[in-house]
Amino acid sequence: MRRALGSVLVLFLHLAADAPHASAQVPAGTRAPDIELRTLNGAGFQLSAIRGRPVILTFWGTWCPPCRQEFPELAELYRKYHGSGLEVVGVNQRDQELSTADVQRFVSELAATFPIVLDVRGRSRRAYRLIGLPTTVFIDTAGVIRQVVSGPVSTEVLNAGLELIGIKRD
Repeated sequence: MRRALGSVLVLFLHLAADAPHASAQVPAGTRAPDIELRTLNGAGFQLSAIRGRPVILTFWGTWCPPCRQEFPELAELYRKYHGSGLEVVGVNQRDQELSTADVQRFVSELAATFPIVLDVRGRSRRAYRLIGLPTTVFIDTAGVIRQVVSGPVSTEVLNAGLELIGIKRD
């Protein structure tokens, strides 16, 4: 418990230092900043390479209880709507983790099959001006941010976000 609280404090301090104007996170209606990182299995990933597809971008950490609660639902959305074009991308704040093995265990345990990318230097955190984890970003096919949700997302928010980015639910 003490380690988890320490991790949360470290993340808060990093976020506060990285974003002097915490309310100035990347706004809806702007082009999504590109992300160029490595996946958990070492392959290259570039967000702009999947432009043309609706995207749910989730920023998360293994030590984050709401992240753990959201992952199964995100994995289910990916399984259900990937055939309709949906991409879900998990951006792990690897610079806030103890090890990549911890990230792998988390992903395996929660059976996430969507791409997981590792931000080992906090670049995506700064580009998106995150104010906390989890943060969920809904990006349309033109690469425009339609909604940013800081903190836990409910099923209702996920469903509304899907509609914002053009995914018709069953």
